[in-house]
Amino acid sequence: MIDIENYGWQTSMLPEDADGLPARITAVHRERYELICSHGTIYGKLKTVIYYGQGEDFPTVGDFVLIQYEPTGDSLIIKTLPRWSFFSRRDPTPGRGEQAVAANFDTVFVMTSLNNDFNIGRLERYLTLTWQSNALPVVVLTKADLADDYKAQIAAVEEIAVGVDVIAVSAVNGQGLDSVRNYLQPQKTVVFLGSSGVGKSSLLNALAGEKLMDVKAIREDDSRGRHTTTHRQLFMLPSGAMVIDTPGMRELGMWDVSAGLGEAFSDVEEVLSRGCKFTDCHHQTEPGCAVKSAIENGELSDDRWQSYLKLKHEAKYVDDKIGFMQERQQWHKSLAKWSKNMEKNGEIKK
Repeated sequence: MIDIENYGWQTSMLPEDADGLPARITAVHRERYELICSHGTIYGKLKTVIYYGQGEDFPTVGDFVLIQYEPTGDSLIIKTLPRWSFFSRRDPTPGRGEQAVAANFDTVFVMTSLNNDFNIGRLERYLTLTWQSNALPVVVLTKADLADDYKAQIAAVEEIAVGVDVIAVSAVNGQGLDSVRNYLQPQKTVVFLGSSGVGKSSLLNALAGEKLMDVKAIREDDSRGRHTTTHRQLFMLPSGAMVIDTPGMRELGMWDVSAGLGEAFSDVEEVLSRGCKFTDCHHQTEPGCAVKSAIENGELSDDRWQSYLKLKHEAKYVDDKIGFMQERQQWHKSLAKWSKNMEKNGEIKK
């Protein structure tokens, strides 16, 4: 028998009217799920009438569920239990909406490599979604053995990841692995999040002390990786901690990030909280603008401000497409009116 508490289960998660055996989803293979329960590793499928007929939340890796156990075949998943953390993105397939990525984790390793794939804009996206998920982000800079000097990269990350630990690691020589292991405590779950080729599989193998995942070489011409992980999967490490490895996601579409933006861009939000001279300030040409002042005096970089606007606008579009388009049309009308008045007053020449 397996003690599912080793996989993070707590009896307090069980609803009073529960009917079924608790299990945790360890992998998703299209419409078939791999689970761990008191009977060991099993497979299951969703009970159609509940998930497609009654609107039950579709489970993902890390979810705790209730099942109707079937010893001779696939068990039936009958309920998704409440989550304490949840990570999702906009489904890359048009028209499908939200795509679940992982659930019930404590920490997210936001990973990028110290080669040509290093990208601050992508890190800002990952950090925003991590804060939104209700988990703690840790930035892990991989392949430190390939970089002669990465002080500038660390400084750039620390500037945009306020209060977040930044760890440079190498799966080759072991650098930084002890710092990473501090987060790998028994019954705790960590998500590896990063684009293809950042070294998620290599780091997982190094932490496990054995080959859990295949490792593929990056392309030499652009330092970008080939996909190794093809599905989301939960691994148990010798330390008793669990790791959810995710497929590389170079394009990470925003979903609901209303809370995550405030955490990831706390520096921008602090500037905005000071207030501008005009309550309807667009932070462009208006006098007395707090944002313009912060950019001019070097307190806030224009790149940082533009990243904030880009992610906020993208999130607004996903959350309320009609409202977003109406707001955009109104902004264009206001800009045209302002330009016309400036032209009328002779301040702009045709």
